[in-house]
Amino acid sequence: MRIIFARFGEIMTDKEQIRKFQVGDLAVYPAHGVGRIEAIESRVVNGEKHDFYIMKIIENGMVIMIPTMNVESVGLRDIISREDIPKVFDIMKSKRDFTIDNQTWNRRYREYMDKIKTGSLFEVAEVFRDLSILKNTKDLSFGERKLYDTAQNLLVKELSTAQQTDEKAVVAEIEAIFAAHE
Repeated sequence: MRIIFARFGEIMTDKEQIRKFQVGDLAVYPAHGVGRIEAIESRVVNGEKHDFYIMKIIENGMVIMIPTMNVESVGLRDIISREDIPKVFDIMKSKRDFTIDNQTWNRRYREYMDKIKTGSLFEVAEVFRDLSILKNTKDLSFGERKLYDTAQNLLVKELSTAQQTDEKAVVAEIEAIFAAHE
């Protein structure tokens, strides 16, 4: 079992509203996807007691310790709402014009990785859309292929969880979008 420790960043003021998760809640951790809050534990770090969410990623069983006071800074968030799901599909349906020759694959890779790290499913949908369009015009580099797979997995897992449906149904819906673009 791998354990990842989330960033220990700046402390938020009392005025800022911090999202409180409970044991059993589903949440999304940027670039890793949907997970379940398995526990809330206290640990002493640098001589100070801090509370942590212990989150297990559904896809691969990875365990992440997230300081409860840093939920916002690490990007931990709720699953996308049902009302926002159509916006994700609209992003994938929208054609984007971009020139392949103007950007090297590693520059695209960095830009796409930055978008995935935001934790926004809308940004992930843009990455997947762009790489899907690119994939139809040329072979993706190894790094781009990994990003494509990562974006697809993040989309499918969160959308199927939000819709309370089978992942295969979500994959079919996404494939139908890009079959229409060809």
